[in-house]
Amino acid sequence: MRWSWQIARIAGIPIRIHATFLLLIGWIVFGVLAEGQGVAPAIEAALLLLAVFACIVLHEFGHALTARRYGIRTRDITLLPIGGVARLERIPERPLHEFLVAIAGPAVTLGLAGLLFGVLAAAWPAEARRIAAFLNPVWNVLSGNPPLEGPGGFVAELFLVNVMILFFNLIPAFPMDGGRVLRAVLATRLDYVRATQIAASVGQILAVLLAVIGINQHNLLLPLVALFVFLAAGQESSMAQMRTAFAGVPVSRAMIRDFRTLRADEPLTRAVELLLSGDQQDFPVLGAFDGSPPVGILTRRDLMAALAHGPRDRAVGDVARRDCGTAHPREYLEDVFQRIDRSGCPALLVMEGGRVVGMVTLENVGELAMVHAALGRNARARSAGDRGRAGGMGTGPA
Repeated sequence: MRWSWQIARIAGIPIRIHATFLLLIGWIVFGVLAEGQGVAPAIEAALLLLAVFACIVLHEFGHALTARRYGIRTRDITLLPIGGVARLERIPERPLHEFLVAIAGPAVTLGLAGLLFGVLAAAWPAEARRIAAFLNPVWNVLSGNPPLEGPGGFVAELFLVNVMILFFNLIPAFPMDGGRVLRAVLATRLDYVRATQIAASVGQILAVLLAVIGINQHNLLLPLVALFVFLAAGQESSMAQMRTAFAGVPVSRAMIRDFRTLRADEPLTRAVELLLSGDQQDFPVLGAFDGSPPVGILTRRDLMAALAHGPRDRAVGDVARRDCGTAHPREYLEDVFQRIDRSGCPALLVMEGGRVVGMVTLENVGELAMVHAALGRNARARSAGDRGRAGGMGTGPA
């Protein structure tokens, strides 16, 4: 993820922090100081935020370590202002495994909340009773304890935040953990794509409701959260459709066979000529000598950056990306698509017999997905028409 930096590596999983998270800390500290509360409350607010995100990291590790049990690696965990994101290499194939991976995060949060409340009950019993009354209106009425007013102790606030995280994540809508739990349950009865579409639709309906509530209450944060939820739910649905469309499809059916190449020792001006003379945007870069292995891929983006910040006569090989990897024509497109996604490259070279025989790009992969979706809609329409004709014949007059 761009604008993020690795701050640690735990259990082999990189922990990254996004630049906007640092802005959030600064904004909170500035807000406390602007209210005239002094330096000490500002520091306490910043420490509370850091403690909350430490709990979120533990929450994400619940997902990551459970996924590892089923052979699924986690690329990284990134801290964002809206929470944490554990990027798994793939979704568990079995609904039961996805259910367990999805529920593991909330289970960790529940354990943290229980531990924090236990600390409160042991060290600050009065504060624990006030929080219990705050969370339980019936107990509040019967016991006569006043509800929690004003900022509680550090541990009390951390406990309440974990309770909020727990309930928010259990909402049965994408992209929350509850949405993944819902999909896993639906996938036991429905196909994977349909289950994803239902969970994503629930997520987008929830996002619209959040946006309306935020606008009515003049709360700018809720519409921003709603936008994230809406986009993430739609993206999850699209990804599920693409994975289904690519299942069992070899790379040879999707790769580009008609393409131009560059040599590593050619100048960037040659790449500009090829870019302007056709529709191709990414170019395989071959070795400077015949028979030498390919160097990598020159993307249009890298070409534009090189032209803007350096001489035009630089060698293509100096700018080409060398970390995109390769694929084989008989590999499954689903696996190759995941590699493209992991590498951040827009394309992969398809190699056979030591030579480049094609390219797989995100653009032509997307086009293949659209073709499969159109064929699927056509097949469903024909099937519905056949059922309608069969029904009419069976129920009409003799």
